[in-house]
Amino acid sequence: MEGLQSKKEPVLGFEVDLFTFEEALQCVHNALKENRSMHIVTINPEMITNGNKNDEFGRVLNEADLTIPDGVGIKLALKVKGINQEVVPGVDFSKRLIGICALEGYTIGLLGAKEEIVQKAAANLRNEFENLNITYIRNGYFDEQQEDIIRGELTEIAPRVLFVALGSPKQELFISKLKQKMPRTIFIGVGGSFDVWSGCVKRAPEIYQKMGLEWLYRTVKEPSRFKRIFPALPLFLIQVIIETIQQKIKQA
Repeated sequence: MEGLQSKKEPVLGFEVDLFTFEEALQCVHNALKENRSMHIVTINPEMITNGNKNDEFGRVLNEADLTIPDGVGIKLALKVKGINQEVVPGVDFSKRLIGICALEGYTIGLLGAKEEIVQKAAANLRNEFENLNITYIRNGYFDEQQEDIIRGELTEIAPRVLFVALGSPKQELFISKLKQKMPRTIFIGVGGSFDVWSGCVKRAPEIYQKMGLEWLYRTVKEPSRFKRIFPALPLFLIQVIIETIQQKIKQA
């Protein structure tokens, strides 16, 4: 990353930037001030697993300009490798970025979620951040033909930061196709963040967030998430352990 010394660590083939929350934010702030484009990925174990199964998605992840560790799964994987890395939650990171945009006059766009969700999220953000300039709002329900129209609209309007809430891998693949046409835009895939910003989904209590157990709170509240986490997370960590042991054997 320009302006900051980048430290990276591979996790099952995908490099993660070892920045603190504030360092990662400074990285993006620098890109804003320098009129640079950037693709930010908030990576988690599910994305790494999918990236190793889907070559196109894997390529997009590897081409990202900033890959921040979003979630306890990546924190644990890095811990196995002897690295004590703080989690950089995508929803919090994006909110701080919106605050910078409001303060310094950068335009933003919101793409994704249901129509009522994205509109409510936009309204809440405008209420929270004085002078926030949202120049593009669009729900995430569109076909291939409409996607071409959306790309044209975005290219013309060119918000300085575009928050894409289409879910992974769709949001990352969408950004990859659009990035070359928008050389001054910062892109970040934000998953379910619009649901939080709209007030339709409540965050875990702060104590859970600080302990890195927000995933556990959400799983208790939404038992359907259990299948996504188990056995996927334990298997992911087992793979990381095996990879780490193999690396140490090679280095011995």
